[in-house]
Amino acid sequence: MSIFSKIIAGEVPSYKIVEDKYFYAFLDINPIVRGHVLVVPKKEVDYIFDMDNKLLTDMFVFSKKVAKAMKKVLTCKKIGMSVMGLEVAHAHIHLIPLTEESDMDFRAARKSFTPEEFKSIAAAIADAY
Repeated sequence: MSIFSKIIAGEVPSYKIVEDKYFYAFLDINPIVRGHVLVVPKKEVDYIFDMDNKLLTDMFVFSKKVAKAMKKVLTCKKIGMSVMGLEVAHAHIHLIPLTEESDMDFRAARKSFTPEEFKSIAAAIADAY
C-alpha cells in the first residue's frame, strides 16, 4: 500500500483540499512553492499511463477544477502541472502555482510551512473549489 493510499484511507494525516469518489487532492508537505498540490486517484496505479482512458481523462478534469480554485486564492500567474511518478509508486499530478518557470524546479530547496499555514492554504483552496 503506497503512502498516498494510506493518506486516502485516513491512516496518514494530510492537508486535504477536496475529494470525490475517484480522486483526492491535498497539499504536498514538501512543497517547492506555497500551495503545491497533489492530485491522486483513489485506485492505486503505479504509472499514470497505465490508467484506463476514462480514469485518466477524469483525473485531468478533476485537476482542472482544483487548479481553478488554486488560481482564485494563490498569488501566481498560472498553475503548472507535472507528472513524474518516480518518487511514489502511485500515479499523481503535481499542481504548482507559477510566477516564473523556476517555480517548477523540483531540485530547488523545499519550502517550509507551519501546520497552521498548511491548514489555512488548504482551507482557502477548498473554499474556492
